Amino acid sequence: MKAIVQDRYGTPDELRLADVEQPSVDDDDVLVRVRAASVNVLDWRRVRAAPVVLRLEEGLRRPRQPVLGIDAAGHVEAVGKNVTHVAPGDEVFGTGRGSFAEYVTGRAFVPKPAGLSFEAAAAVPVAGLTALQALRDKGAITPRKRVLIYGAGGGVGTFAVQLAKDVGSEVTAATSPASLEIVGSIGADRVIDYTRADPTSGATRYDLVVDVGGYRSVAACRRAVAPGGTLVLVGAGTGPGGPVARFLEASVRSRILRQRVVAFVSTQSSGDLLALARRIEAGKVTPIIDRVYQLGETTEALRYLETGQARGKVVITI
Repeated sequence: MKAIVQDRYGTPDELRLADVEQPSVDDDDVLVRVRAASVNVLDWRRVRAAPVVLRLEEGLRRPRQPVLGIDAAGHVEAVGKNVTHVAPGDEVFGTGRGSFAEYVTGRAFVPKPAGLSFEAAAAVPVAGLTALQALRDKGAITPRKRVLIYGAGGGVGTFAVQLAKDVGSEVTAATSPASLEIVGSIGADRVIDYTRADPTSGATRYDLVVDVGGYRSVAACRRAVAPGGTLVLVGAGTGPGGPVARFLEASVRSRILRQRVVAFVSTQSSGDLLALARRIEAGKVTPIIDRVYQLGETTEALRYLETGQARGKVVITI
């Protein structure tokens, strides 16, 4: 099968389109013929091994898993003997390592929302799961809460805005100038251009602050949190310590300042994918797609996402 392969760490230019062996199907796996995949920040971080602590998981000298990609949508080709929730021929979406390829296997694949394109479905898994788990599990979001989403224009941010509004919260969305219109169109009550105004330094305090991407310091984000509120940190951040440093700082500040600061990485969950599918089918959430590339253009897709200017998700069709 055709796949995007990474032989060594470096820039997106290191990637190549190659013929590789089709993945095998274990008892609990779903084999999917990929119709579309989407690009996440973790993909370009894996290409560059940035931060360097990623090498502990991905491989010290070279990637253990040479095929990139996590999100996917397509048709079920085969299933393991323990799989009963989907069958060959079904249209599904979910996650599996190595989705920038014609086939991928994984356990977190569920039926695709009716009427949703493969491109839109592929945009959902990692970004949607991250937003849902950040708000519900870490932020304990409830109706009428004042919520600030910093970095609202990207993949996670656009899902977070819609999910917070679905709960009934009052949402302030901080984003770049290029994303102001999109963020306003998906329901944010207030939209702030963070290149012109800093929502963390004003008088307004929020019950829940979700920092997407880690481009603001923890101390700055904490200033915007109301007494008894919560700060949820999403992403590796920009420092050399990456997610480890963010987790440590969150833990220290929570203990010393007695303010709830949570750093987390989302987990794959079929149940949560189904919860997202229900919201999509009900018209509560719509995946936002900025650009669509072909499989052979994955290098360009990663370069674009790495600029930080993507409005919503970047998708690859296969």
